[in-house]
Amino acid sequence: MGRKVTVAACALNQWALDFQGNLQRILKSESGAARWGAHLSAPFLCSGYGCWDHYYESDTLLHSLQVLAALLESPVTQDIICDVGMPVLHRNVRYNCRVIFLNRRILLIRPKMALANEGNYRELRWFTPWSRSRQTEEYFLPRMIQDVTKQETVPFGDAVLATRDTCIGSEICEELWTPHRSAQSLPTASGSHHVLRKAHARVDLVTMATTKNGGIYLLANQKGCDGDRLYYDGCALIAMNGHIFAQGSQFSLDDVEVLTATLDLEDVRSYRAEISSRNLAASRVSPYPRVKVDFALSCREDLLEPPSEPVEWMYHSPAEEISLGPACWLWDFLRRSRQAGFFLPLSGGVDSAATACLVYSMCRQVCEAVRNGNQEVLADVRAIVDQLSYTPQDPRDLCGRLLTTCYMASENSSQETCDRAKELAQQIGSHHIGLNIDPAVTAVVGIFSLVTGKRPLFAAHGGSSRENLALQNVQARLRMVLAYLFAQLSLWARGARGGLLVLGSANVDESLLGYLTKYDCSSADINPIGGISKTDLKAFVHFCMEHFQLPALQRILAAPATAELEPLTDGQVSQTDEEDMGMTYAELSVYGRLRKIAKAGPYSMFCKLVNMWKDACSPRQVADKVRQFFSKYAMNRHKMTTLTPAYHAESYSPDDNRFDLRPFLYNSSWPWQFRCIEDQVHQLESRGPQDLDGVD
Repeated sequence: MGRKVTVAACALNQWALDFQGNLQRILKSESGAARWGAHLSAPFLCSGYGCWDHYYESDTLLHSLQVLAALLESPVTQDIICDVGMPVLHRNVRYNCRVIFLNRRILLIRPKMALANEGNYRELRWFTPWSRSRQTEEYFLPRMIQDVTKQETVPFGDAVLATRDTCIGSEICEELWTPHRSAQSLPTASGSHHVLRKAHARVDLVTMATTKNGGIYLLANQKGCDGDRLYYDGCALIAMNGHIFAQGSQFSLDDVEVLTATLDLEDVRSYRAEISSRNLAASRVSPYPRVKVDFALSCREDLLEPPSEPVEWMYHSPAEEISLGPACWLWDFLRRSRQAGFFLPLSGGVDSAATACLVYSMCRQVCEAVRNGNQEVLADVRAIVDQLSYTPQDPRDLCGRLLTTCYMASENSSQETCDRAKELAQQIGSHHIGLNIDPAVTAVVGIFSLVTGKRPLFAAHGGSSRENLALQNVQARLRMVLAYLFAQLSLWARGARGGLLVLGSANVDESLLGYLTKYDCSSADINPIGGISKTDLKAFVHFCMEHFQLPALQRILAAPATAELEPLTDGQVSQTDEEDMGMTYAELSVYGRLRKIAKAGPYSMFCKLVNMWKDACSPRQVADKVRQFFSKYAMNRHKMTTLTPAYHAESYSPDDNRFDLRPFLYNSSWPWQFRCIEDQVHQLESRGPQDLDGVD
């Protein structure tokens, strides 16, 4: 009697609505699983995870069914239990489902029971959760599927598959994270996006479940950019009895990754036999409906088949995650947008340097993928550079073809920042341009003076704060105009085909406070660092300096952050970002996490910070800091409505378009809230110095 089963978890780089490409990737994954002898495979969606409001369209349902029919008819899906995801309309209700089939017959349609409806997800907008736990009903198949399967109806609902040798249950995405979980054994399909430091939670959930209950667990995750701000990082895994037996790559340029393991079902049975609490609970609950499947995952003669051994999970540091995740996201955007490269305004500061390093990291990954024989990446590179004989080997050479950097100097720019930008460009190999924007600034300000008869001055020259801010914004916005001009025409001027994607480089902390000019260089096509904190960016730049051998980054890290929009003093920068903001980047990260993750308004934030910062600040100082943050946040919140689409990497992102659904017009004086803070400050000051732990 066979005991050993070979199973496959697949991570596919699917793309919303790319039905043809998604079908080919699923077929490739099934073919790979079959080559390894797997009899159970869990690839990902037919339609792509990020269809959003396209789920309302009948076309999305139709084309998903057409892809399903093609999968059922394909010879590569024979003799393997396949589990694919797609939207299904049942009794005029739209469900997010797994369709499980074997040998041209659908075994079960399993609707999702817990929908993701927070953060970046709005599943309740398009789907209804299946609420009938451990119950099924008949689903009448569409005629195009009936023609293939010769079935009229199939089970639809919360059930398990009973093969000759084991029982197969499933979880879908959000169900992995819910307090009451249903799956007892085998596959989970997930659309779990990357956030810094998140991999630990995902792995812990799987190992904890199989430690408590025993069993084999397959986690098949989406990978790549599905067409939005999120990046799905793969990390497919196969676990058994609390141990990991196969780990997929967390970041990869491979469109298809098949992870397999050979495991002994008797190991599960003997493990579960010792868990009396599980067995007692299992004997009390109502059983799952079972769909009988006349098929075995194991083979009769498997005694000499070597089982897989446990592996130690390898985690990336946050700096490594940044070097890999956003770089892969950039690659997907570049190849799928059919552009010829990137254009980056390079200022010589940490943020734009980090963005340049991400493109360089992307080039390194592309060269490595080509060296490893990835023909899809090679074909994409040749199409992008418009040279069919080109084979990328040196990341610097590839960076010179894909990245154009530009230092846009003004009379307020220092020679130091110019030198830093040029040196970094030389070391990563980008095509670098230096230009001066003063003639354009003079012309624009001249138009205003011609019309009004007044000429604004910087504060350093006797101007008002309004004049000073307007003159800074003119420089910043002209840089955006020039960035798009050069992105569209710089390749044309060099005799090459195509246009460039403009990259933004405003970090998440600056966006949170609105410390950027609306429609300046923060306005771009995409922003790979827009969801990353300044603290993490500095760690990433330090990582690049050491691992990519880029010594120019040492000077960039040592320099104070500055926008260089005000006149120099004796040739030196007179303006720094933290001084302008009135708070440090470290403080901004704290405000961001309290505001978004802890759901703290002004008063709640004050109460929390009084305790957190009691050793460094008095209650009055904390109150002043909270008032200053919320006043500036409220005044600048409108800027988030035009924020450049950014890689989502941090759970306190202020992205107005998808993630942070707050107003953008506030009473920035916060009269009621600030009065509550002031009342609390007076109470604390009247008590005198004492333990503040009781503040609530």
